[in-house]
This record gives sequence, structure tokens and C-alpha cells, in this order.
Amino acid sequence: MANVDLILLQRVEKLGQMGELVSVKPGYARNFLLPQAKAVRATKANKERFERERAQLEAQNLKRREEAERVAERVAGLTVTLIRQASEAGALYGSVSSRDISDAATAAGLSISRNQVLLVHPIKSLGISSVRVELHPEVIIDIKVNAARSVEEAEKQARGEVIAQEADEKPELGPLFGQEEEAEG
Repeated sequence: MANVDLILLQRVEKLGQMGELVSVKPGYARNFLLPQAKAVRATKANKERFERERAQLEAQNLKRREEAERVAERVAGLTVTLIRQASEAGALYGSVSSRDISDAATAAGLSISRNQVLLVHPIKSLGISSVRVELHPEVIIDIKVNAARSVEEAEKQARGEVIAQEADEKPELGPLFGQEEEAEG
């Protein structure tokens, strides 16, 4: 299939700036850019309409970006704590998803949706992780997510103490493993 030509209505990371004419795969246009109103098809009528409304769209975009920058300054260094069950080795039973992070951030005073949390992969272990949050297509902040078993453990992790079992600590193997050499000798 041939690529689809679109006009971007806002900045899209790794694609282009507002007003650019881009050519993308049909699925990307149909499933992401068009439904989320990030772009419109590059027809003659849409090009003319965009040029007429360009100043207004850029002014709205500037206003939203300035508002997002003010929010970013206000919540700089935000850390959210999530209490989860985990194994002794520090592996979570389940994982921390973008929905969990957005709910915790909203409770902490930063009202965001789960679509704004840019989580590359789910958090599956105890500790502090850095997560990107897109307040605006041009304003992205980092927040810290502290996954712990209890509030006390979260406070220890925040101070820099390591909670999960150290890799050099070897658990007891028992009579079946590691003691065969002694029995033969």
C-alpha cells in the first residue's frame, strides 16, 4: 500500500512539527494520528483550511505549551510511591503500568492521563524508576516512581538504601545441590 499524506496539527515526536506535510503508513494514520486529531489528510481543502487557521492554531499551541511549562516547573522532581507485593528478591507480583503511575501522580497533585505516561516497558521490580510524562507534545518531564513493599521501605529506597537481596548473597542450597563433592570424598 502507498503511504498517506497528512498535515500535522501538532508536534509528533520522531515525525515532525505542526504544519508539516508528512507521508506515513496507512495504519499509523488510520489508527493513531487521525483518531487522536494529531493530523488531517492532506487534501486541497484541508491545506487551504489549515493555512487560513494556521495563526489561530499556533497561538493555541503556544498557550498550551506555556501552561504545560508552568506545570512542569511546579512539579519538577515529583516522586510518586506505589506500594506493591513483591518477592524476597525484589520482583513484583504483577507490574506497575502507566495507569498506576497516572493515578498516583494525580493523587500527588499532577493531573495526567495514562496516555501521557511514556512507559517504555512496565516496571517489574522494586526500586526507583524514572518515567517520562508528556504534558504537551513539546514539554516532557521526568518523574520518579518508587515501587516498594511498604511505606518504610519506600523511605529507605528514597534515601538510597538497597532493599532487594544482593546478588552476591547466595541462599542455602541444601543437601541436593553443591554438596555432592563432599559426600564422594
